[in-house]
Amino acid sequence: MQVASTLLIDRRRFLRAAGAGFVASLSPQSLRAASSTDVIFASAYKAPNGSFGVATLTEQGEVLHRYTLPDRGHDIVSNPEGDQLVAFARRPGTFAAIIDPSHQTPPRLISSANGRHFYGHGVFSADGKFLFATENDFENARGTIGVYDATNGFQRVGEYDAYGTGPHDIDLLPDNKTVVIANGGIETHPDYPRAKLNIATVAPNLSFIDVETGQLKAQFKLPADGHKLSIRHLTVLGEQVCFACQNEGNVTDARSLVGSVSLVNGDFGLLELPMTINASLRGYVGSIASNPRTNQIAITSPVGGVGYKIDVATNKIEQMTSLDGVCGVAELRKNFVTSTGAGVFNKVETAEVWDNHLANIG
Repeated sequence: MQVASTLLIDRRRFLRAAGAGFVASLSPQSLRAASSTDVIFASAYKAPNGSFGVATLTEQGEVLHRYTLPDRGHDIVSNPEGDQLVAFARRPGTFAAIIDPSHQTPPRLISSANGRHFYGHGVFSADGKFLFATENDFENARGTIGVYDATNGFQRVGEYDAYGTGPHDIDLLPDNKTVVIANGGIETHPDYPRAKLNIATVAPNLSFIDVETGQLKAQFKLPADGHKLSIRHLTVLGEQVCFACQNEGNVTDARSLVGSVSLVNGDFGLLELPMTINASLRGYVGSIASNPRTNQIAITSPVGGVGYKIDVATNKIEQMTSLDGVCGVAELRKNFVTSTGAGVFNKVETAEVWDNHLANIG
């Protein structure tokens, strides 16, 4: 009962933040859907006509609003107040869309700085003033974190070193003073849009940096024999950071692709999962999410067409999902909801083809 109440408050917080314009712009059907759902999600999509956008939708898969994007999107983040969404272009895209959930103004595009492209992820500071975005200094093969002032039109006010190559995902720790970066270790260049230019020397790491100074606070690297396990995505679960990898080496060796690091004692390593589970992922984890209510994480593999729910304390597989193209995953009450690149959201068939990530925004 307490969990449901908290989620209703979250949904109402989003509706309050989005304002009367959001409610007024909803069709009667969408208004009923928004009123009856506990959670509102956001995801990038591809429409049947080939256009791209971002949709806000209910847990039943009912679309509340669509926002047009100029090209394929990747992840979406919400500021703490819920009145701004940012959708990042898929790597190596150079745009991010600032979205007004009230639907009163169209998405406003900002561009990455000269010599930079976005990697598809970002996170707001705890006070909502700054947006931190993973970026690539592609001429120097150097990962950076672009810093944008959300209170001043998202002007780029500086950048931090990411302390690695190919920074992808980023999240804020519970202390609100530190961000953790998944440096995949893969060198890319916009002249070769999806090519991976340094497979032989991939060097992934997790880097923890101070959000005020950009100084490196801690860094964790996989053992030398795991250097081709590109750390791509992460989720913060209490005192742990759980991360997911994509194997750039021999995908048939069925190595674990999921790991964690303790923020208290520094324990770091890959989870010991059954070989059959590792093999079923086919070398690729596309998304990872956590649920603090159950102390569980969920991972998905669109390549393997499987998803798993894992108890972090015991490494026990609690549930398996077999679903073509499953990738997006986010918490929903004491469980998780998934979306697919085959047009399924939370087991409901939709017209949209959903992109890799799914965000719980209220």
